[in-house]
Amino acid sequence: MIIYACESSAKTASVALCDGARLIAEYTQNVGNTHTETLLPMTESLFSVTGLTPDDVDLFAVSSGPGSFTGVRIGVSHIKGLAFGRGKPCVGVSSLEALAENLSGSGLLVAAVMDARRSQLYCSLFDCSGPVPLRILPDAAESAETFAEKVKSFAQGRPIAPVGDGSALLLPYLSKESFVFLPDRLLCHSAASVASAALRKYESGEYTDDLSLKPVYLRVPQAERERLERIAENEKKS
Repeated sequence: MIIYACESSAKTASVALCDGARLIAEYTQNVGNTHTETLLPMTESLFSVTGLTPDDVDLFAVSSGPGSFTGVRIGVSHIKGLAFGRGKPCVGVSSLEALAENLSGSGLLVAAVMDARRSQLYCSLFDCSGPVPLRILPDAAESAETFAEKVKSFAQGRPIAPVGDGSALLLPYLSKESFVFLPDRLLCHSAASVASAALRKYESGEYTDDLSLKPVYLRVPQAERERLERIAENEKKS
C-alpha cells in the first residue's frame, strides 16, 4: 500500500511516501518558510525522485491537528486537493499522536506538547513502551502547569520525554530528574510518523474520503475568537 503523508501543523513542514510500514522517501524542512511556499515544491520533488505519481497513492494521510490554525488548514486542504477525484481513502492523524510515534518502542513516557499560544499547550500523554504508542490522556488545550501535574500523577517516578515545540514551556514545571533530553530530530514533526499512525487507523477501519476529511482545532480559531470578543465588548457598552 503506497501512502502519501504530510505534516504542517507546526513550524516544521514534512512530506513522505511509504510502502506500508516501509519508508520510501521523506522531505522535512524547519527553516521558517510558510507551508504554502514549501509543501507543493517538496511534494513535486518527492514524487519526481521516487518515480511515483499521486495516482499511485492508495492512502492519503495528514496531521489534522491540533496545531497552528493556518498550518492545519493548509495541510488538510493540501491532502483534499491531492485526493480529489481519485476515490482513495484519507486519514487524519492527531499531530500529538504523530509526535509520540517518533518514539515508538523507546520505553519512555512521552509528553507530546505544542505551543498553543495564549499561555496554553496542545498536549497529550503516551506510553511508548511497546511498538505502538498507547494513549493515556486525550488531546487537550490547557496550561503547562495543569498538564505537568497530570503527567506527574501518571509518571510515578518514570522518566518523562517531552516532545514538540512546547517542550520548553513544560520543562519548568518538571523536576530536572524527571525528564530525559532527546535528539532534536526526534522532537520535530515527521510525515513518516503521520504515515505510520495513519496505516494503523486505516487497518482498523478509521478512514474517510477527501470530502469528509476535516481539521481538528480544539479551540475556536483566532478570527472567530476576536469576533466574539468584539461582540461581548459592544454589548458591555450598549
